[in-house]
Amino acid sequence: MTKRRFHDKLSAGIIAIAACLAASSFVHAQQPEQTVADKAPGAIASKVALTTNDDNRYRIGPGDVLDIRILNRPNLSREAVRVEGSGMIRMPLIDTEIQAACKTEGELAKEIAERYTKFYRKPQVDVFIKEYHSRQVAVIGAVNEQSRFELQRRIRLLELLTYAKGPSAKAGQTINIVHAPPALACQQSDSSTQDMKAFSSYKLSDTLTGDPRANPYIEAGDIITLPEANQVYVVGNVFTPLTIPLKEPITLSRAVAMAGGVKQDSKKDKVRIVRQEAGATTSREIVVDLTAIEKKRAEDIALMPNDIIDVPTSGGKSFLRTLLGTVAPSIAQLPVRVVP
Repeated sequence: MTKRRFHDKLSAGIIAIAACLAASSFVHAQQPEQTVADKAPGAIASKVALTTNDDNRYRIGPGDVLDIRILNRPNLSREAVRVEGSGMIRMPLIDTEIQAACKTEGELAKEIAERYTKFYRKPQVDVFIKEYHSRQVAVIGAVNEQSRFELQRRIRLLELLTYAKGPSAKAGQTINIVHAPPALACQQSDSSTQDMKAFSSYKLSDTLTGDPRANPYIEAGDIITLPEANQVYVVGNVFTPLTIPLKEPITLSRAVAMAGGVKQDSKKDKVRIVRQEAGATTSREIVVDLTAIEKKRAEDIALMPNDIIDVPTSGGKSFLRTLLGTVAPSIAQLPVRVVP
């Protein structure tokens, strides 16, 4: 082999390799990026394992709006076809209604194509969901961003919670789901949807760790609520009067410490706990010697929901009125949003 022929073959090989690399780069560049609807925001999302099995595919429901396109048949193609409450749609030339609800876009396209085979040979049908209306859910309560959501795929409780920016500092220990009666019962592999309850409650910490028993799939019409934790109030002659969410057992001395401690002229042997017993119409006062507790001469008292700790001054003045400036905002102060 001459030197010239050798160089020619070497050049041809390099060109072929470059062409393959270019083609590979082009194919990689054509891969679609994951949309926002396909990934959960925030750190909690890392605990959610998304799969591509049938359980996660969106199924058409009542109220959804569809675009149905039939290749080379513009007279049959339809835009903005709304799925009726019964889950059915109608198409030209087809006498009977077609069930769209509970089907994926591909399954409905196949069904429509089969109906048209009596008129046309191998019709090509595409179905696209134009507007999602059948799978609305809401997240309310002690979350950082209360909102309604239109689901474009199946989603679990923990992932939806990340879209509400997670539980707020006032969140308690439970998370509840109020289930709406399903408009249509689609047969799905998740057995929990076949034995639907009106109300479900889970331990919030289990949900946040991704425990499958506390992380169910969310269904259409579900309302997720995070109740605020019970609270205790520390007022009076302390450095920082405050409201403390009762997320775990808290004693009197710890609550006072969380309020920055007592000031110098406090009457520590006359600290009052104003307690409203469950079901009672009146409250009772418990006088506590905080100094004795600090010196281990008396037992520290575990606080109950809605307890008010009032630290008086040595002159006997009560600061219980400061409670009004420390409690959480009342319901009347919450914003009102119209639900159309």
